[in-house]
Amino acid sequence: MQFQNLKDFKLPPGFRGKPAWFVQTWWLVEMLFFKMSPQFMYGWRRFLLRCFGATIGKKVMIRPTAHIQFPWKLQIDDYSWIGDHVVLYNLDEIKIGSHSVISQRSYLCTGSHHHQNTDFSIYKKPITIQNQCWLAADVFVAPGIDIGEGTVVGSRSSVFKSLPAAKICYGNPAMVIKDRLNHDDILKVVLTPALETSAVELWPGFADYKGLFVDK
Repeated sequence: MQFQNLKDFKLPPGFRGKPAWFVQTWWLVEMLFFKMSPQFMYGWRRFLLRCFGATIGKKVMIRPTAHIQFPWKLQIDDYSWIGDHVVLYNLDEIKIGSHSVISQRSYLCTGSHHHQNTDFSIYKKPITIQNQCWLAADVFVAPGIDIGEGTVVGSRSSVFKSLPAAKICYGNPAMVIKDRLNHDDILKVVLTPALETSAVELWPGFADYKGLFVDK
């Protein structure tokens, strides 16, 4: 029985979104000028990515060891961070919202192969990370995933299904563990029961007599 025959594999036309010479030029620029740049030169790396078609917001911080497969399929909004050795394998679009963090060695993968096809055909689906998310170290995100606003994904989790907003998620596969609360929400949860008041009886059976003190 033959499961896969890689001699029959063919990349679909236009799969990369740019001609081969453009793709190879980016990989050369990434190797020589992006990855060799000092850590503090975040503006320089934003400039290089924009030159190759990426949409990069203000004050986005991308470490030099990060890898972006195709900049023209990347959008990162304002003030987001991309950590060391992160791989944005964006065969399809990757969109990362504002104030989000993708921590070191995380891998966002927009493509895979049809394992049931003997030609091992390739496919792609976009990934969206909404605003104010945090993917902790070494998180894997599969093709077609949407991670809701404010959600945290714990270290070394694998995300194979989209996650709702404002949750703490962890595991392989990643699952919702609990709600994500900010500092103000925690104070409300802790202090509200202590501040709640209850009726106080002046003497036993006061409720039976309090009508005597009410004007009718």
